[in-house]
Amino acid sequence: MNSTFQDIINSETPVLIDFYATWCGPCQMLGPILKQVKDSLGERVSIIKVDVDKNQELASIQQVRGVPTMMLFQNGQQLWRQSGVLSKEEIIQVILDKSN
Repeated sequence: MNSTFQDIINSETPVLIDFYATWCGPCQMLGPILKQVKDSLGERVSIIKVDVDKNQELASIQQVRGVPTMMLFQNGQQLWRQSGVLSKEEIIQVILDKSN
């Protein structure tokens, strides 16, 4: 998973990673919001969901302590991270502000 993760975040397109768990209520609220973000931004962003229970090593390396945690990467650099649920508008604003 790790080399694949590196490949994913090395993209020139901003990549929003959603670290989530199936048992997490707020994570389930975030799912439809991220779909709306993708629908709004289309090809300008990639959104990847990572189940922390199935990818414990990656979650540990990324120091994910709570879910949901979102991280924005571009060209291998972490541009932003935040835990918790944000609105569609807030997430879109972060993506547009942080990516170049």
